[in-house]
Formats: sequence, C-alpha cells, structure tokens
Amino acid sequence: MTTTAAPRTYEVRTYGCQMNVHDSERLSGLLEDAGYVLSGDGDQADVVVFNTCAVRENADNKLYGNLSHLAPIKAANPHMQIAVGGCLAQKDRSTITAKAPYVDVVFGTHNIGSLPVLLERARVQEEAQVEILESLEVFPSTLPTKRESAYAAWVSVSVGCNNTCTFCIVPSLRGKEKDRRPGEILAEIEALVADGVSEVTLLGQNVNSYGVEFGDRQAFSKLLRACGQIEGLERVRFTSPHPAEFTDDVIEAMAETPNVMPQLHMPLQSGSDRILKAMRRSYRQTRYLGIIDRVRAAMPEAAITTDIIVGFPGETEDDFQATLDVVRAARFSGAFTFQYSKRPGTPAAVLDDQVPPDVVKDRYNRLVDLVNEIAWEENKRLIGRDVELMVSEGEGRKDAATHRLSGRGPDNRLVHFEADFSHVDGEARPGDLVTVGITYAAPHHLVADGPVRALRRTRSGGAWALRQGTAPEPAGVTLGMPSVGVPAPLSDAPVCG
Repeated sequence: MTTTAAPRTYEVRTYGCQMNVHDSERLSGLLEDAGYVLSGDGDQADVVVFNTCAVRENADNKLYGNLSHLAPIKAANPHMQIAVGGCLAQKDRSTITAKAPYVDVVFGTHNIGSLPVLLERARVQEEAQVEILESLEVFPSTLPTKRESAYAAWVSVSVGCNNTCTFCIVPSLRGKEKDRRPGEILAEIEALVADGVSEVTLLGQNVNSYGVEFGDRQAFSKLLRACGQIEGLERVRFTSPHPAEFTDDVIEAMAETPNVMPQLHMPLQSGSDRILKAMRRSYRQTRYLGIIDRVRAAMPEAAITTDIIVGFPGETEDDFQATLDVVRAARFSGAFTFQYSKRPGTPAAVLDDQVPPDVVKDRYNRLVDLVNEIAWEENKRLIGRDVELMVSEGEGRKDAATHRLSGRGPDNRLVHFEADFSHVDGEARPGDLVTVGITYAAPHHLVADGPVRALRRTRSGGAWALRQGTAPEPAGVTLGMPSVGVPAPLSDAPVCG
C-alpha cells in the first residue's frame, strides 16, 4: 500500500509598501499552484519566504534579525527552506547568503515567478540559489494570484518608476516604468468582479504617469472612466500619484465617474520649495496646493492624505515651517510621516548638512501633533452625517470587545459601527454595504453607535461567505471577526510617489 506524502507548507512574510503586499499575493499563488499549502496559525512552515523592503534605514537589521530567529529551527530541520525576495534582495544580492548562509533562495523584484523553480533547484542541488534579474522577466499580473480578500483587490497598472528622487532607492530596484495595456487591466478587473470583488485599487509606483510607455498622456483618466463602465464594480481607488504629473483630466474623471471614490493619497514629502528641489521633486508648493484646490472644487467632500519626510539633509527651521504651512492649508485627513533616514545608494545619503537626530525627532513630533489636530477637526465635521460603509474585516482590533464591526466610507475613512441590525433585514458580511450615522470622531477613525440604518447585501458578501465555507444566504458575520484579511492597510513604507 502506497501513501501520499503530505504537501509542503509555506508562509510569506511581507514588509513595506502596497506593491510588496500585491507581490506577496503573487508569491502565494505561485506556491499554491506548485502544490504547496498555507501553514496553519502557530505551525512552523516548511518554506518561509521573506518579501522585503529597502526603503527604511533599519530594513537590513529587521531582515537579518528575523532570519537569525529561524537559524536554529532550520538547523534542526534540514528539509526546511528559507527564501528572500523583494527590494532588499535586489539591492543586497551578494551579501544575504554571506550573512545568512542557511538561506536557500534569493530572488529579486523582476523574477518573482522563478520562486518555485529556485526552491526545487536548491532542494535537489543542496546549495543556495541566487537569481537576480536586472529587468522585468514576466509582468507580475500574468502570474497566479492568491487574493487576500474576497471583496477588495489590488490591480497593478504599471511597475517601476522613471523619477529620480534623491531620497528613494525604489527606482533602482524596481527599474524603469513598464505599463500594462488598458485592455489587460480592464479584463483583470472584470474577472475579479465576476469572482465577487467589488472594490479595486489601481496600483503603480507612480500611478498617474500610466501611459508614458505607449505615449498617451491621458491614459490614466481614460482608464478611470473605463472602470466606471464595469457593472458590479462599486468602488475604484488608486495609489500613489505624483504631483508633477497630476493633470486636470484625472480630476475631471474622478469627479464624473460615480464609482471612483472621493479620496486621494498624494505624497507631498516637503512643503519647502528649496527642499523639494534638493529632493528632485519636480513640483513646488504652489503647484501642489493648486491640485488640492482643484480636487476640492470638483469633489468638496474628498479626503486627501499624504506622505511627508522630516529632516531631509539641509532642512532648516524655515523649511520645516513651510511644510507645516502646507499641512495647514491642505487640511489632510491623515498623513504618513517619516524621519529621514539614509539609504546607501541614494544621492541624498552623501549630501552634506545632515540634520541632527534630536532636531529631526523634535520636528517629527511637532508635525505629527499638527497632522492629528487637523485630521481630528476634519473628522468632527462628519458627526451627525449618514455614511455608506463597505464592511471590512481585520481592521477593528477592539471590535469583539466593543460589539462593533468596521468598514470604510467612500472617502476611505475607517468607521467602527455598532453591530445592531434590528432595523434592517439580515446582518452584514464583509463586502456588504451598510449606512450608519456618525456619532463620535477621533483623529484616525470614526464611530457610529446606534442601529444600522440600511443594509445592501452584495455579491462580494456572498463571495466572502463562500470562503468561510458557509452559504452566501443568510449568513452574517460574528463579532469575533474571521482571520482572512483585506488588502493590507497603508504601511510605514508607502508606494513611491
């Protein structure tokens, strides 16, 4: 009697931006297509894949610290395999196996499709496999994908970046911009909608430069309008645009396409023209604020978020005050704020006049205080209003204790709402749409206590229920909230923009 060996298990650990999160969905899809199965919670996987980021200063230390924790486990189990991919692998190709000789596979940003073959080659040859390509081998969207969410999905429109920001190492690791054809993108979105997805986020290192490769300067606005023609697609978002290439046709498309959400994440980085020039950001304060004004004129309720770097080399107190001035004028609903850190290989790393760490920290704290103050004021304006939310999962850590569920409004604000469905027919599942009344505001979220005012059950909610092994009707979510996650929220290393 023959026995079938149990399939090998895998785990993918993701660091960094939304592009990395989406790449990890591809890696998971590739591994499952090759016969691997996801390891259970608390179980040690047979294959551990690190999908790395190189944006932050401590990225190297974080990787090698995590690898060192696995060293004794691998020593005790020679059949275990460790793979390192992503931006840090692209940058440190020759040093990863030197510092961590127990790593089996190192692969770059341009050849994630090679992972299963490299793992098998390393197993058979019993030696590390390092494969780093300098240009894109296969566009990632052609690879198998294991989507993290039943109702929301990332869709890449491009990879790579043609900008040369002096603080950013991403273009040298991801390469020049490569654009997908519009038909391929729309076909992917239509297939996702057919599977139950009702929200997509168009993703690119510099998403609004889409079309540069095939010479259409209005390609992105045309793509947004085309998304508006896809039946069943409830919500369209995109990240991250570059202010230098943000054109009025995009604003018009956002305002005139009902399923394009009134939300914009547009990196500022600095409010000082002098620092923007040193960063090689090809816009200035006036242009940036002009875009904000035109967006708000077309969509008065739009929520605008941003990225800001504090302490770039040579930044003076006057430069920092210029950044605070822009924050006050733009009235961001949130900002991802960073203390500048040197990245070897970037022009800014060798600039003179590095700002002392204590000065950077002080400015950072003052910036965060101002951003939170304004975000709180903006959120308070919503108290008393009705908001339609797409119910999410995994975004309310205290939901079980507070008897609330969580969802995102059209403007992407996070709302925790009371799980009281006494006034509607049925209960909401992730992916369904509910209308609630806002009763409380905090800087980073809103609360809606009181009965849910309206419920629209969607195909996305049905798709979520099927993933849980339950019938789409009439199941509802429990307060414990299941573990399958939505696309990861913005992290501490946003997409370059």
